[in-house]
Amino acid sequence: MPVQPSAEPGPGGRAFAALMAVPAPPAPDPLLDFVFAQVWQRPGLSRRDRWFVALPCVAAADAEGPLREHVYAALVSGDLTIDEMREAVLHFAVYSGWPKASLFNMTVDEQWERIHRDRGEPVPEPTPLLPLTTPSDPEARLLVGEQAFRDINCVPYEPIRDNPYSGAGILNFVFGEMWLRPGLGMKERRLITLACVAFQDAPLPIMSHVYAALKSREISFSEIDEAALQFGAYYGWPKASRLMQVIEEQKQRVTDEWATEGVA
Repeated sequence: MPVQPSAEPGPGGRAFAALMAVPAPPAPDPLLDFVFAQVWQRPGLSRRDRWFVALPCVAAADAEGPLREHVYAALVSGDLTIDEMREAVLHFAVYSGWPKASLFNMTVDEQWERIHRDRGEPVPEPTPLLPLTTPSDPEARLLVGEQAFRDINCVPYEPIRDNPYSGAGILNFVFGEMWLRPGLGMKERRLITLACVAFQDAPLPIMSHVYAALKSREISFSEIDEAALQFGAYYGWPKASRLMQVIEEQKQRVTDEWATEGVA
């Protein structure tokens, strides 16, 4: 007589239910054991920080069910506020494109409404967009963007202004506004960016953003290793192995620069 599979969830199922705030799958699942019982539980990166790696990966994978589940869990748990989630969508849109971000944004709105509907509460009014905290004067805005580009990327130069991509896009908006918006901290924006450039196999952006995250000390050596593991759990080992290779190269580069600069 064939052995019937157990109806009890395994450790991964139980960890999944605790994190995702939904019932556990009915049977043990080795994949859930790895992702939810092992990776999510590791101490090297906070649960809150892990969302900023997992969410962009799920949004980029075009997996509507997991996207709904992850957005819901991050919001209902209070790990992310609605303002932080919406800023994460904007940051994701810049680094991964509007089409995928449009679904991400719609999912956030749907799940925010679901949470309040389940609680029998009205959905709160969104935080006003205006006034912006960055300059509206074109020249001042470009100057801010140039300084932010240098500071955030830890480099002594900035791209030219007189090019639609680098001037209007990179200096005016990406670094002239988005990276400076108050809805997310610099560490959170760096984690989102690392996930986005890694799943797009973008060699120069992977190198530059790993370097800047480490050189700025906003992500520690041990934290970036955990971020790479979290990324691998969500987007696969081949892309994560490339990310880890770059991380090791940039750790050495940063360590050598700190030694030259006399920085401990």
